[in-house]
Amino acid sequence: MSENEENEPRGRARLPDGVLVRAVRLSDAEEITDLINLPGYRAGTLRPPYQRIEEVRKYMENPSPGALNLVVTKDGKIVGNGGLNRLSGRRQHVASIGMGVHDDFTGRGFGRILLSAMVDAADDWLDIKRLELTVYTDNDVAIGLYRKFGFEQEGLLKAFGFRSGEYVDAYTMARLRL
Repeated sequence: MSENEENEPRGRARLPDGVLVRAVRLSDAEEITDLINLPGYRAGTLRPPYQRIEEVRKYMENPSPGALNLVVTKDGKIVGNGGLNRLSGRRQHVASIGMGVHDDFTGRGFGRILLSAMVDAADDWLDIKRLELTVYTDNDVAIGLYRKFGFEQEGLLKAFGFRSGEYVDAYTMARLRL
């Protein structure tokens, strides 16, 4: 069995050669810091600019309980990352997700690969009934991807985040596994 085959989400298309989805490693801190500081990547998140490697490493060393943090690599280079955070108590059937793709690798299917892995983990391994996310209303590419995976818009969050000197709105979206 190849490395790709053992890391492919069950029931999903075979990963292209040189592409791997795996858990985040502490040794990824520098490369993830470079990724999240890219202007295009950052524009879709709530992250401020100029993240320091020490901040990223500290976050990686103390993940939320039940968190699943993944990267997708192409020929060993991290081209995207995502996280799934399970909630607790009366919302233990719910997880929130967030993800992003390297500015130079958008539109090449890496977001689909990463989201597929997170949805597979939620459905087939973690028994998550509801996946939630927020996405800026002007991020048409991400919204289209989420819809392909069954996410539906549930609400509008006005002035959700401050980006590039102005407040921007976001949609709340969710996917229910029936």
